[in-house]
Amino acid sequence: MKELKATVDLNEDAVYRVIEGKLEKLDKPPTGFGEIIQRWQDGKLGRYEVKYTK
Repeated sequence: MKELKATVDLNEDAVYRVIEGKLEKLDKPPTGFGEIIQRWQDGKLGRYEVKYTK
């Protein structure tokens, strides 16, 4: 298996996931307050939800 590398900015608050060998930055709650829920489907990362309070 080929080794893959990615670079992230550690000065930025963010949530990432690795899916199918690619780094994906998840959306932030638009108001700055909320949660991110990651769903697993069949042993693989599936969809994710962003919930926020207004």
